[in-house]
Amino acid sequence: MPVSELVYSIIVYAFIFLFGITIGSFLNVCIYRLPKEESLTKQNSHCMTCGAQIKRYDLIPVFSWLFLRGKCRSCGAKISPRYCIVEALNGIIYVLVFMYYDFMYSPIKAILVCLLMSALIVVFFMDWDTQLISNYMVLFIAILGILDYLRWQFELDLYHIDDADLKSRIIGFFVVSLILLAIELLSKGKAMGRGDVYLMAAAGLFLGVKATVAAFFIGLVTASIAGLIIKHCTGGSKFAFGPWLSLGIAICAIWGNQLADLYLRFAGFIQ
Repeated sequence: MPVSELVYSIIVYAFIFLFGITIGSFLNVCIYRLPKEESLTKQNSHCMTCGAQIKRYDLIPVFSWLFLRGKCRSCGAKISPRYCIVEALNGIIYVLVFMYYDFMYSPIKAILVCLLMSALIVVFFMDWDTQLISNYMVLFIAILGILDYLRWQFELDLYHIDDADLKSRIIGFFVVSLILLAIELLSKGKAMGRGDVYLMAAAGLFLGVKATVAAFFIGLVTASIAGLIIKHCTGGSKFAFGPWLSLGIAICAIWGNQLADLYLRFAGFIQ
């Protein structure tokens, strides 16, 4: 790779990372305020301990937390490292997604996947904290699925490829969500929350049928492992399912169809 091209790539990915951590800062606001139904824009950020308003120069994502050593400038109270983790995680994911799709050739797909990942980060931590999944996040994911279909449809018209994508997305909307809805209704909400149902329905619009089933399977496996660990550590058996579904959706947003085909080949259903 020529030096000029390498320098250009470094600059672009550095910008993507900075943009990602900036969005990550907003994700922290969503995680904290959405369960409380507070405004995401009207209230200023403040210390949870002393209530002091945080100055703008202390709101630089990741770097302010590191510079202040995870403490409030006003009272010295510790600030949870999760704020920094969420910001950095979002920035790193943005870079990896743009590297995977190549920002020069599939920028729209990369942007949509990045936005999906951000929504899933909110779902993961919000459900972990409160066992609630925001309907706003679910609606946002559904809109992303519609936009991704429109992007794909444009490519189909451009390259004259047969389209089975819409059918796959519609089936994906129902294939897992109906199963979860039945579990939720039969258990009267004890085994499954309605938010999990809506989450998988919205994800189906983005992923399509094969990737949605793969995402659900990954969610089940990781949730089972997490449940055993949580029970061993705390003695309790109740925990949120949404974080693990979010993890499965995130993985399958990129590799879902490949993982599904790999399983089908292993099971002998396809060659």
